[in-house]
Amino acid sequence: MRREIRKVGVLGAGVMGSGIAAHLANANVPSLLLDIVPRELSPEDEKAGLTRGDRRFRNKLALAGLETIKTSRPALIYTKKLLPLVSVGNFEDDWDKLAECDWIVEVVVERLDIKQQVFERLEKVRKPGSIVSSNTSGLPIKKMLEGRSEDFRKNFLVTHFFNPVRYMRLLEVIAGEETDPEVVKFMTDFGQFLLGKGIVFGKDTPNFVANRIGVYGIMATVHAMIGRDYQVDEVDAITGPAMGRPKSASFGTTDLVGLDTMAHVVRTLREECKDDEGQPMFAMPEFITKMVENKQLGRKTKAGFFKREKGPKGENIDYTLDWKTGQYRPKAKLDAPSLKVTRGLHDPGARIKALVNATDRAGVFAWRITRDGLAYSSRRLGEISDTIVDIDHGLTWGFNWDLGPFEIWDALGVKETVERMKAEGVEPAPWVGEMLAAGVTAFYRDGAQRREYYDPRTKVYVPIPRPESFLVLREIKKRAPAVFQNAGASMIDLGDGVACVEFHSALQPKLNPIDGDIMEVMHKAIALAEKDFRGLVIHHQGEQFCAGANLLMILEGAQSQAWKAIDDMIRMFQGMTMGMKRARVPVITAPFGFTFGGGAEITMAGDRVCAFAETYMGLIEVGVGLVPAGGGHVFMLERVLEGVDEPVLSNLPFLRKAFEDIAMAKVATSAEEARELKYLRPYDHVEMNRDQQLWTAKRMAIALAEEGYRPPLPRKFTLPGREGVATIQMLLHNMKITHWISSHDEKIATHVGNILCGGDTTINNPVSEETILDLEREAFLSLCGEPKSQERITYMLLNNKPLRN
Repeated sequence: MRREIRKVGVLGAGVMGSGIAAHLANANVPSLLLDIVPRELSPEDEKAGLTRGDRRFRNKLALAGLETIKTSRPALIYTKKLLPLVSVGNFEDDWDKLAECDWIVEVVVERLDIKQQVFERLEKVRKPGSIVSSNTSGLPIKKMLEGRSEDFRKNFLVTHFFNPVRYMRLLEVIAGEETDPEVVKFMTDFGQFLLGKGIVFGKDTPNFVANRIGVYGIMATVHAMIGRDYQVDEVDAITGPAMGRPKSASFGTTDLVGLDTMAHVVRTLREECKDDEGQPMFAMPEFITKMVENKQLGRKTKAGFFKREKGPKGENIDYTLDWKTGQYRPKAKLDAPSLKVTRGLHDPGARIKALVNATDRAGVFAWRITRDGLAYSSRRLGEISDTIVDIDHGLTWGFNWDLGPFEIWDALGVKETVERMKAEGVEPAPWVGEMLAAGVTAFYRDGAQRREYYDPRTKVYVPIPRPESFLVLREIKKRAPAVFQNAGASMIDLGDGVACVEFHSALQPKLNPIDGDIMEVMHKAIALAEKDFRGLVIHHQGEQFCAGANLLMILEGAQSQAWKAIDDMIRMFQGMTMGMKRARVPVITAPFGFTFGGGAEITMAGDRVCAFAETYMGLIEVGVGLVPAGGGHVFMLERVLEGVDEPVLSNLPFLRKAFEDIAMAKVATSAEEARELKYLRPYDHVEMNRDQQLWTAKRMAIALAEEGYRPPLPRKFTLPGREGVATIQMLLHNMKITHWISSHDEKIATHVGNILCGGDTTINNPVSEETILDLEREAFLSLCGEPKSQERITYMLLNNKPLRN
């Protein structure tokens, strides 16, 4: 039987339920979001004239979940156009509609008796063969399924999402003793390919994989803080990026999750894992118990381990809890030499190694919690999951660590770390010692075809399992040398006649700003692709696609008045993007993450775009006092004037979208929103799973080539010219005198308007792409010479946020 999920029932409209429904909508899957009918009318309901029979009252909780989807920031849904895919109802009036659903996911309160009651009711209406899952964070499957039929049991599993569902990559899949393996495979594929999740297979044990290790780590950190006399802000200064973890670190993350939620998870571990040698860590310190009693639960109550208040001048003042006194004090900065060293290290393994080997206050603490966490992780293998890969992925995907425990161990050196542990009386699992005794010194290694991990059961290295559609550039480069490369980028042969340009900035590998190295490889790649390949993909597998031009290089050029050098750089940039557009082979751009300024222009220059769903895209140059100068105006004109080939009275209404996007530096917060803003076209593709993005982009290039690709002809635009510029200037003047914009904003936006209107022309005199590029270049050079633009660039470089001057 071919399975298909056409509609999903979501039982429970709280934070997790609404998040799941929203992400199903992101994947274009309709859902029915249900919750209970409130017990009685509230004073607000009575004031609104509601009755117990009113659907607005009966659907109140589900409607609240829908409102959460609409208003959450950061957004749970890619675009509000997807909201109609979520319908709402209640457990009494709409229960029978669950018979229409192919998958029903339970997300009710974490109580065994209530879940059992829900499943008993559900069995009466679900259609045979439909999949049922629970989002429980650790209740036993066997107990949840007591009294259920064989068909129910074989189609049941746990699908444990992490919050927020859209942004957290992890989906833990836990099969019961009787779950049909075909159901597990189907839901794994659905989760990976349609929802874009990273799948971790766990066992039916309390808190499964990620929370078992992660929560132990947080509690071990709390007890180490108390035992070694550290403070909350000191600990978070150590356990954030310096240790390859998010900026929210340990206590900031707990504030984000909620202390009540954390307390519940810890209580489950304490009660259900009696034989766990980590039991002492699951004892909740008295000061945290008091925080929960006092509703100091974190961000949702605006006070937890940290809180923020306004100062006398309206400035934000951050406070931290002194766990000894229970009082808040201003947050302090930890001055530790080792932390300063880690800031200059891009590689997370090198950062962690430098920190834990340091002997200052930060290093000593970091080693203590790393030591205990690694040993604990080794002892859980076989109990919570069968592979070290699942444990590592649980922490990297579920807690946003840069490296999982065993990857960290490899970075530190397994043999050296074990010797250091044992010298301090800490014993890892016996299999680690057996592995070292057999001469195996690393948990991971590069195999002939792909990365491999050590399997203690078979005592051999095994290839890390993954779909064939998950291409890894690092492995491809290992099998064949780059066609062409320099310090900033490489051209790689992907096979099947398709090449790829990979960015890997030497100076800023996280953001990959466009510089001479990247442009050199791009120009070379276009020429080589036309000669030796049938398609070209622009993609890499770093942290962010491209954050724009190298601002420091532009600022230095402007301050030294090196106008010729800046002009040459812009011409080279324009030649690159227009070269992509005019190449005799199809060019597919595959962006993800930050795709700003020049990164957006590179993306828009492609014949097709294969964008990762989480692509944040915009022509943001106005924010630093400049304008797009790499063809951004050309690409926006193409999009907004699509199908407008004949002169009309004025094209200004068509240009409005492009003007607003550029002059207001609008940033799309998803690939689908980028489509709404016209950065992406209707026929561009959005890929939900970034691991599959390169494979999809390659297939798109091959498809265009096999269709007999021909580059688009140069286009001429009918633009309003002087008349349009005058109208825009009037609007901008009114905005300035009413204090919506500054004089410098007006100057920059006038440049944008002049470029989009075609400069000194009329609606009856078509304007070429070259003319638009010339206008871009002239405006860019002019603004580089403006002191206020230089101030904006300087401020952005120093503070990583725009200056309004």
